[in-house]
Amino acid sequence: MLDALLDPWREPILREALIEMVLVGVACGALGVWIVLYGLSYSAESLAHAMFPGLAVAALVGVPLVLGGAAGLALAGVLIVLAGRVRGIGADNAVAVVITTLFGVGALLALSPASPPGLQGLLFGDVLASSTSDLALAGALAAAVLAGMWLVHWRLLAVGFDRLGARGLGVDPLGVELALFILLAGAVLVGVQGLGNLLVVAALIGPAAAARTVARRVAPMIVTACAIGVGAGIGGLYLSYYAGVSAGAAIAGLLVVASVVAAGLGRARRRGPDGGFHAQDGV
Repeated sequence: MLDALLDPWREPILREALIEMVLVGVACGALGVWIVLYGLSYSAESLAHAMFPGLAVAALVGVPLVLGGAAGLALAGVLIVLAGRVRGIGADNAVAVVITTLFGVGALLALSPASPPGLQGLLFGDVLASSTSDLALAGALAAAVLAGMWLVHWRLLAVGFDRLGARGLGVDPLGVELALFILLAGAVLVGVQGLGNLLVVAALIGPAAAARTVARRVAPMIVTACAIGVGAGIGGLYLSYYAGVSAGAAIAGLLVVASVVAAGLGRARRRGPDGGFHAQDGV
């Protein structure tokens, strides 16, 4: 039994994958709580897709994915503003049109026969291909995301509880939401290497959605979400090792299972009819 538990970690490639998934589980799990509580799950998915062409171009030319992702986000922002100015389109339609177009362009770049081997991994990830430099970058980004969350924690609480009242405390709701989106971009970049552009949203939303059903306060939610994210990552690596399945898909599948199980266990403990912040849900 002990050998079965330890055998996978005797492989250097799996030890590096384990480090990667711990970073992803902690960064995405913690930030995902705020994404879920702020009702930004669709925005998280849109943001991940908006990055995709920039990530693909960065991989093609050999520059850091962070730069490509940032460029992709900047391009998406400009295009959304321009599309929103077209009469008859509207803001929501502009977001949908721009995001789907950019994702399509990224998919064409990644899946083109002329693309170098491994570029398709941007779609579904390849946690087993994490290099030392990838881990260093992921660690730096994860640390930045967690530090940023710590700095704006009380502001996130203030705006989440009472957007109008937060202004009386000197908190700018728009600035807080902008900071949240910047942190979201960092968390997505942490997860892209291991889970890819399509599956990284599972690491953001799955653990947080599960934690929300079993914890009533924000701090326990964050701890629970991180534990679920890391646990699913470890379980997915075990499943990949012994069943020979894709590690990223196994991890995403376990995250979904965790969400469903937690929803069943916490069904009687739902916070309120609107699912939002309540007085007892503080820190």
